Amino acid sequence: MLRVLSGTQQVCDGVSRREALRVGGLSLFGGLTLPSVLRAKESDLSRHTHPAKAKSVVLINLFGGPPHQDMVDLKPHAPANIRGEFSPIATTVPGIDIGDLLPKTAVIMDRCTLIRTYSHRYNSHNPYNVLTGFDLGNDRENYFAKRSDHPSVGSVCQYMDIGPHDVPRYVTMPAFPGYSQALRRAGPYGGYLGSQYDPLFTICSPEFARKSANFYDPVTAGGQPVLPSLDELPNVTADRLDRRKNLLQQFDEQLRQIDASRTTNVMTAFQRKVFELLTSPKTRAAFDLNQEPASTRDNYGRNLWGSSMLIARRLVEAGTTFVTVNWEAENSGHWDLHENNFGMCRAQCPQLDAMFSTFVLDLDQRGLLDSTLVVLMGEMGRTPRVNGKAGRDHWPQCGFVLLAGGGTKRGFLLGKTDSEAAYPIDRPVSAGDMVATIYQLVGIDPHLMVPDLTSRPIHISHGGEPVWEILV
Repeated sequence: MLRVLSGTQQVCDGVSRREALRVGGLSLFGGLTLPSVLRAKESDLSRHTHPAKAKSVVLINLFGGPPHQDMVDLKPHAPANIRGEFSPIATTVPGIDIGDLLPKTAVIMDRCTLIRTYSHRYNSHNPYNVLTGFDLGNDRENYFAKRSDHPSVGSVCQYMDIGPHDVPRYVTMPAFPGYSQALRRAGPYGGYLGSQYDPLFTICSPEFARKSANFYDPVTAGGQPVLPSLDELPNVTADRLDRRKNLLQQFDEQLRQIDASRTTNVMTAFQRKVFELLTSPKTRAAFDLNQEPASTRDNYGRNLWGSSMLIARRLVEAGTTFVTVNWEAENSGHWDLHENNFGMCRAQCPQLDAMFSTFVLDLDQRGLLDSTLVVLMGEMGRTPRVNGKAGRDHWPQCGFVLLAGGGTKRGFLLGKTDSEAAYPIDRPVSAGDMVATIYQLVGIDPHLMVPDLTSRPIHISHGGEPVWEILV
C-alpha cells in the first residue's frame, strides 16, 4: 500500500503534508480515485443523450466570487461607492463593454458569450453550486464535502462513461478546493454516486516571491500542478520523489525502481491500469510543459494559473472530458474580496486576462474551440456597494459567466442588470440552468435522474433548463 509520507513535511500554508495531501487519489470518501473509476462498471441506466457539441469542458472557477461590477458589468454612472475605480472599455462586439483591466479579453469577445445575470440562493464559499447546479444548501450543511452530496458535472460524465479510457477523464487542478486551508470544500466529488467518480486531483507546491500575513495582500502564486505519485504501489512514498527534477524524470526514476523490484507482478489488474494511465505517454506528455515554447508559456503567464490552463489545453488535446481549474491559493490567491477589492483586482485581473484570452485563442488556432466548452465563473458575485474596507461582500443574487466554444454563440450578450448591478432585470440564469447547459452541450440529457444513497431518483440539473439562447 502506498505510504503517503515517511516524514512530516510542510506545505506552503503551514499545514503538514500528512494532513493536507493524500498523494495519488486525494479522495475524500475512502478508496483511490483512479482505481475506483476503473472498477466502476457501466451503469444500466438508460442513456438519454443528445448530439454532443462539446467533446471537452474546461471550467475555471474564480474561488470566492469575482466582482462583476469591476470586471464585466460596470456601471460608470452609478454613485462612486457603487461604480468603483475602474472604467468600461469597448470590445470587438458593438454594445458589449467590459472592465479596463481585461483588454485582451475585450479583443476576443467576438468568440465569447457573456451572461451578466447568473443568480442563485447559495451563499457559501465552495464550488458546490458551480459544479453541481444545486443552490439550496448552506454553510452548515454543505460547506464541507460529504458522501450524500450531489455529484458534480464531471462525475456524472464519468458515470455516463463519456470520453476515452486511455487518459484521465476528469481532472481538477492545481489541487482540491480547500487545498490552502487543508479542508475539502463541497463540489467536485462523486457524492452519492460514489468516490469512484471523483476527479483526479493534481498536486502543487506554490512558490511566492514573499510571504504575507494579510489575506488581502496580492502575491502571485508561481509553480505548476503535477501528477500525483503512483497509487497503491508498495514501498513508494512522496518523500522519495526528488522535487528538484522535472515530472518526467520523477516518473522515470519510479519506473526504474518498480521494474528493479518487480512489484508490478503483484499489482491487481486495476492497479496496473492506474499505473498505465499515470505513466502513459499521453498523460505524461500533457503535464510536460517543457515541450511548450517559451513564448507560449509567457503568453499564458508563468504563474500557477497560467500553467494550469496550459496543461488544460494539453489535456483537451489528449482527450480529457472535464477539467476544472480552481483559482485558490494562500497569500491572497482568491477572489473573496471583502477588503482591498481594487488592489486585488489590479493584481489578479491581468493574470486572468492573459490566461483566458490565450487559452481561447490557442484552442481556436488549433481547431479545438468548437469542440471545447470554456466556462469562466465564480460561485457568486459581489455586493454593489463598496464597504468601509474598500471591499465588496458576498452577493449570490447576481454574478457573471463568460463562455466560449463548445456549441455556444460567438459575440453574444445575455441578461441585463439594474443600475447598480445588484439584481437581474432580464433573463436570470440559475445554477441549475448553467449545469443543464453544460450537460446539453456534452450530450447528456439535462433532465436525466440518477439515484441517491436511498435510491431516490435525483434530477442532475436540479430543475434547471439549458440556456437555449446562447446555443448554436
